Amino acid sequence: MMQRNDITVRNAEILDIPHIAALEQECFSAPWSENALRETMEQENSVFLVAECDGEICGYVGSYHAAGEGYITNVAVSVTMRRRGVGRSLICALKEKATEKEFSFLTLEVRVGNLPAIALYESLGFVNLGRRPRFYSNPTEDAYIMTWNVT
Repeated sequence: MMQRNDITVRNAEILDIPHIAALEQECFSAPWSENALRETMEQENSVFLVAECDGEICGYVGSYHAAGEGYITNVAVSVTMRRRGVGRSLICALKEKATEKEFSFLTLEVRVGNLPAIALYESLGFVNLGRRPRFYSNPTEDAYIMTWNVT
């Protein structure tokens, strides 16, 4: 568990799924269902972390790993808690786990228009390695592929 000011990051639990699903609904145009979240969280190779602010879940990051590589599936922060260090706390905690598990890298896709997220990832050492055309829908938008090398 990692704590920063009033933000606590911990491993997600199955009981957190309704809260994570609510964040999905709030943050994404194509949210994951509770079922999809549960199925993914129950896989041995997944890492899901939640951030709590004043005892309430205010953000989460989901990822999975294969062959020593980490893939971030989603990062979501409640609209009312953005720009307060929640996303940074989540990514930093995930980077710690990636280092502990000896991953070679962590990677993610981000909308090219999501400038605050891009700035956050860059400030945490992620590098833009390419672009995926029309990766997102509702609205259609390209994605940058951003990667952080653990070693």
